Amino acid sequence: MRIHWFSRTSRIVALCSFANFINSADRVIMPIAIIPMTDKFHWSLHAQGWILSAFACGYFTSQLLGSFWASKLGAKNILIFSVLLWSISTFITPLLAHSVVLLVICRILLGFAEGLGLPTIFHLFAHTIQVEERSRAFGYLLAAGSAGQTVASIICPHLPWQSSFYWFGSLGLMWILLWVVFYPGSGFVPENTLPLHMPKAASSKKIRWSDFIINKPLWAIYGAHFAMNWSSYIIMQWLPTYLSRHLQADSHSLSLTALPYIVHSVFGVLSGHIADGLLFKGWSVLSVRRLMTCIGLVGPGLFLAIFCVVNELPLALILVSISMGFLACNSAGHLSNHVDVAPNHSGTTFAISSTIATIPGILCGPVTAALVVAHDGKWLAVFLSATFVNLFGAFVYFKNSLATQVI
Repeated sequence: MRIHWFSRTSRIVALCSFANFINSADRVIMPIAIIPMTDKFHWSLHAQGWILSAFACGYFTSQLLGSFWASKLGAKNILIFSVLLWSISTFITPLLAHSVVLLVICRILLGFAEGLGLPTIFHLFAHTIQVEERSRAFGYLLAAGSAGQTVASIICPHLPWQSSFYWFGSLGLMWILLWVVFYPGSGFVPENTLPLHMPKAASSKKIRWSDFIINKPLWAIYGAHFAMNWSSYIIMQWLPTYLSRHLQADSHSLSLTALPYIVHSVFGVLSGHIADGLLFKGWSVLSVRRLMTCIGLVGPGLFLAIFCVVNELPLALILVSISMGFLACNSAGHLSNHVDVAPNHSGTTFAISSTIATIPGILCGPVTAALVVAHDGKWLAVFLSATFVNLFGAFVYFKNSLATQVI
């Protein structure tokens, strides 16, 4: 089966993917802009770490709120509010850059707004996408995010750092106009009345919050998501700085940091199609989820271990691009596993998982700075720790995962 691009469902996928494009692009601006900003404001490595991690601090606080508000207030309203708030936060960043405190607060607000987005999108996808098309839908969603990171990585090194924030902040405001045009107030019904392609799984058990915590299959997903994000945040937050300070990349070379995101985008779509193809060939859902998750964690772990000892810029970019490509396979693995084990509560389980998986983003800035300073400017411990976390996350997921309803 294919997604029909002129259907109402396909327009939701397209608009949500575009929102994720902007969401992801906004996250990449600061890791690139912080290099000229540091040269201007003379920030220490520790200050840079906290500026980079401030986003994750805000992101950590809003995941569960996004899931709850999407159910109670409507996904359309929450998505518009989310995009509006993160676009304003992006736009005003240059105006606050003279103060580290104000900049950190702005970054926290940006993270809070962006944290509302994906749980809301998961809520929509769980209500509008057939099970046979979910891997592809999540693949397109992930690919759009990677495309946003790619575009920002190519453009931002060639712009004045202030302009990067202004342009992408304005893009979010344009998205709101598109959403209102395609879904005016009377044309978008509440999510609980959306026609489901697959009926919600029946469950006579009353769900308690403890059910989201005590289930091993859910913790398998949470652990895999945590491991995936540990590598993702290191690459997203620190790759431009690492290439600039350690491998002497100039502004033109920094545009090549788009390559990992291009590979990530391509692999995200391919992995979704491969996963759905394996399901059509008779593979069990659990086998597919485990295979794609193990590829998505073990592969990046091994290639990051090699990356950290490479001193040539082209080879380093190739290795980190392969790592990012393998990371994209998780979209058809543990990220899709939410709707398998919790079909009625996938928005909530994703919100919990994403909240836990934001901890690496909070720790990544100060921990990376501390490790680099403690090892006299060497990054070996940073990347080897990511390898260990990935391998452990793959082991936990393979041992405890399920693909049948648990709540």
